[in-house]
Amino acid sequence: MSGVDQLKTKEFWRAVGGEFVAMLLFVLLGVGSTIDWESAPSDSKSIASCPTQSDRTNLISLCFALSSATMVQCFGHISGGHINPAVTLAMVVTRKVTIIKGVFYLLAQLVGAVAGAGIAHLAAPPDFRENLGVTGLGKNVSGELGLLVELLLTFQLVFTIFTSCDPKRTDLGGSTALAIGASVWIGHSFGIPFTGASMNPARSFGPSVIATNFKDHWVYWVGPFLGAIMAALLYEHIFCPSSGEPSPGRVIRREANGGLHR
Repeated sequence: MSGVDQLKTKEFWRAVGGEFVAMLLFVLLGVGSTIDWESAPSDSKSIASCPTQSDRTNLISLCFALSSATMVQCFGHISGGHINPAVTLAMVVTRKVTIIKGVFYLLAQLVGAVAGAGIAHLAAPPDFRENLGVTGLGKNVSGELGLLVELLLTFQLVFTIFTSCDPKRTDLGGSTALAIGASVWIGHSFGIPFTGASMNPARSFGPSVIATNFKDHWVYWVGPFLGAIMAALLYEHIFCPSSGEPSPGRVIRREANGGLHR
């Protein structure tokens, strides 16, 4: 399970590189969608087209959801398309990836998130750069409540991933990437007012590093990690026990149509 021998293979480093690029693009696109154009200076030419708060919530939710689905579709066959340390931890806990791969995936995801947030920071107008994309607790939301919300949101995301990518299932149809994207959209639609709906420690880590703002940052690590572990163990050992054999990844070969399905 340590997987040290994997360090010698090109496939391993290709997968790690895939996680880096996927996370960079995911954070860049997602953080870019959080720019609050409504707060632009009154002489800004873009102010006439500014969305309402409700529209912004929908915009951010859809951008993160579709970005997630797109990255899964693009990198699922390369790295499994984790794009989330919580997902990687769930895969390690259930022995679907090795410990060494999990460690390098985590490093690649964190570096990619910082790079993506940095690019978004440089591309944004100066008026919008402060705390750009930083997740924070909503008004009157305590750290304990934020922890619970992040735990539940990540639980439903990881449970969706495990159910959608189970190689033992024969009833799967449609796009798994879109199913995962829909789970991300649901989580954001509910969770943005509470915690910003991170569900992803790296997504929160990148902007926090660039803004040097780590207020309540622990919530976005503890909550997602606990939720991911709970979802993975519950699915693997209660709802749909596995054979105990480690899975090579989260790309599922569909023999019926000769294609690959994440």
